[in-house]
Amino acid sequence: MLRSLAIQFVVFFVIFQGASMFRESSMLSTSTDLTEQAPVLPTLMDETISLKSQGKKTVLYFFAPWCTICHASISNLQSIYQDNEDLDVIAVALDYANQEEIAEFSAEHRLDFPIALGNEQVKTQFKVQGYPSYYVIDEQNMITAKSMGYSSELGLYLRAL
Repeated sequence: MLRSLAIQFVVFFVIFQGASMFRESSMLSTSTDLTEQAPVLPTLMDETISLKSQGKKTVLYFFAPWCTICHASISNLQSIYQDNEDLDVIAVALDYANQEEIAEFSAEHRLDFPIALGNEQVKTQFKVQGYPSYYVIDEQNMITAKSMGYSSELGLYLRAL
């Protein structure tokens, strides 16, 4: 019985990893340099922000406020942001109806990192095909990791640091 469970776990893990790799193959590749192409976007707080590193590793988190997986995973991102001074986070809202929708999402999850107001051009530029999508960029604005879908706090931490 234990052997059967172990085999089922291994098969599930392999299938899950394969599906993840397939989904992520449409994203920007790791080692992509964002230095020249990083857009500057307005934020929820009426400021502007560039989607590039400001001297720290940075997680670019693309989400839609209606996305249930985004609601489930955003607290993991907030936790690693609060616990790691050497990590920045920029959330980019996409496919939203209005800014109120984003403000409600932010308030519900008590987010204290910047939330940029994205658009279709940014969605296309970063090859966002599903939500949430993450890119980790290093201090030189090179993509070092990427992921699509739910990610645990440990998974985010391991990718980001």
